[in-house]
Amino acid sequence: MYSTIVIGAGQAGLAAAYHLAKRGIDFLVLDANPAPGGAWQHRWDTLTLGDAHHIHPLPDFPLEVQDSTRPASQVVSEYYAEYEQRFALPVRHGAPATSVQQDGEHFVVHADADYRARTIINATGTWSNPFWPVYPGHFDGPQVHTNGFVSPQQFAGQRVLVVGAGASATQFIVQLRAAGVDTLWSTRSAPDWRDVPTGAEWGQEVERQVNERTSAGLPPKSVVGTTGLLLTEKMRAGIASGALVSRGKIDRLESDAVVFSDGSREKIDAILWATGFRHAHRHLRDLKLHTAQGGILMEDGVAAVAVPGLFFVGYGASASTLGATRAGRKAALAASKFLSAVAVKRAQLLLAHLG
Repeated sequence: MYSTIVIGAGQAGLAAAYHLAKRGIDFLVLDANPAPGGAWQHRWDTLTLGDAHHIHPLPDFPLEVQDSTRPASQVVSEYYAEYEQRFALPVRHGAPATSVQQDGEHFVVHADADYRARTIINATGTWSNPFWPVYPGHFDGPQVHTNGFVSPQQFAGQRVLVVGAGASATQFIVQLRAAGVDTLWSTRSAPDWRDVPTGAEWGQEVERQVNERTSAGLPPKSVVGTTGLLLTEKMRAGIASGALVSRGKIDRLESDAVVFSDGSREKIDAILWATGFRHAHRHLRDLKLHTAQGGILMEDGVAAVAVPGLFFVGYGASASTLGATRAGRKAALAASKFLSAVAVKRAQLLLAHLG
């Protein structure tokens, strides 16, 4: 029996674990991955640290200056592993949570064994739940999602349709073109290019917009839906070369081709779906959290209104590494406050019974 179980040992889960340990709360972290690194350990090797979005440090342990040409998957996995060891965090890897149920005042988490806790901090992110859109028709060639991308060599000698309007899609196209792979780009709407922001106000405004939705029980928008695509020099060069010019929406797929909404037809050999992810909350389905709008009604950014004692990190505004670190602290504080309130209530009941 634990006071708190944290589900997921990525950025958000480790940040929450640090603050729980600091407050002397007995807890356990359950993680589906076989080793430290969260979802980062599965990223493709060609995603270098220099090309990855800024990785914010975990609490009380700076991420030292690294070689920007190293794969981000290696750097972050090493950093997370050292963090777990440095603060002696009780993390069980290879223990995916398959379901969570309520038993009176407690939660029961089914993973490699059954665990009981008074509170849950869910930090499962999105990587394990890729979104595959459906279009009319059928394509016979290979199809790969973002989480199945290894390197441009997967597509050597092929003509590849890249689908998606986010940063991953644009990064894939730049990498594929640099490796001599011919690409086409499809987005449902015109790419939302924006100048690279300056100042802290931008990040705060993004968080405010996302929190507005989760506080209303609406599903969070995609990252690019809030931030837009950032116009770095590399992206500007891609636009100028014609590589990063969208052909528009897909109308239908054929066995060896794609037909766009403008009626044009192009032969293709493979499709790379950079169409994003959905939050990996399937293990929480028995708790019936979702609103009619498809979101989870949140209070103070981390607390699930429908299920007292359940907290979320890495959801909504805390999906970024900066937001995840902040939310980890916030969720740990909220769990601590909840546990204290429960203890006070029990003491009052005991006193009333003895009196």
